[in-house]
Amino acid sequence: MTQVSELIGTPFGGLEYAAAGHGDPFLMIHGTGGGFDQGLRFGQAVMAQGFNIIAPSRFGYLRSDYPSDPSPARQADALAALLDHLGIERLPVAGGSAGALSAAQFALRHPDRCSALILLVPAMNLTGEDPVEFTPLQRLVVNQLLTSDVWFWLLSRATPDQLIGSLLATDPRLLRTVSQAERERARLILHEIMPVSARTRGMLNDGHYAGSPADIDLNAITTPTLIVSAEDDRFGTAGTARIIAARIAVARLIIYPTGGHIWLGRNDELADEIAAFVRGEGV
Repeated sequence: MTQVSELIGTPFGGLEYAAAGHGDPFLMIHGTGGGFDQGLRFGQAVMAQGFNIIAPSRFGYLRSDYPSDPSPARQADALAALLDHLGIERLPVAGGSAGALSAAQFALRHPDRCSALILLVPAMNLTGEDPVEFTPLQRLVVNQLLTSDVWFWLLSRATPDQLIGSLLATDPRLLRTVSQAERERARLILHEIMPVSARTRGMLNDGHYAGSPADIDLNAITTPTLIVSAEDDRFGTAGTARIIAARIAVARLIIYPTGGHIWLGRNDELADEIAAFVRGEGV
């Protein structure tokens, strides 16, 4: 997906974003390994439903700065500054994976600007234990991958299925059961992590906040919220999604039986659910 991004100044430094599509504005916040490009990728099917997708790069990703306080709460405030720049008063806000933390903080800190909240495969530590446990060897390998363009490029071409299973937390056997368009989407999500070196700081920050106990009062969120996960997500977000749904007063929960962390095979179905939820602004 070739898209030109823009860079604006905020109280937290430079913030990169891109926009695509026509219709009502919709803020799509990317997950770990992303940037504005992944946000547009996640929002592509929603865009086809008649929305203008606004996709920022979070702190430490691509051209966005890394402030002294790179917390999800500060990221939410930076996103409010982006809306000020764009002249947008209120819109639906979606966050995928580690981006769900910033999306939830936005709904909590700027409720008058968030018409609907969508949390996709939310990577939040709500139990005091990191749901993703690595052995020391696995952590060494992952850290090497996430700090080296060369190693990532080599392994993404030599063993793409293994990276889909580990970094994208999705059973690669699902690739044989889904459409060509969905197989291509998985390949592009993996490919668009490159260049890793332009995303390393953001990914390490995500690892810290997604693995640490989440500092957020979900019970205080009053925005109508859609929470989505898959039972076979290897990052364990189905359990997290259930906890979130129990804590937010106005919530709709969707747990797909399969699809992994990138909801493989569910993209069009999910876009239908999101569009219906947003347009109804309720459960």
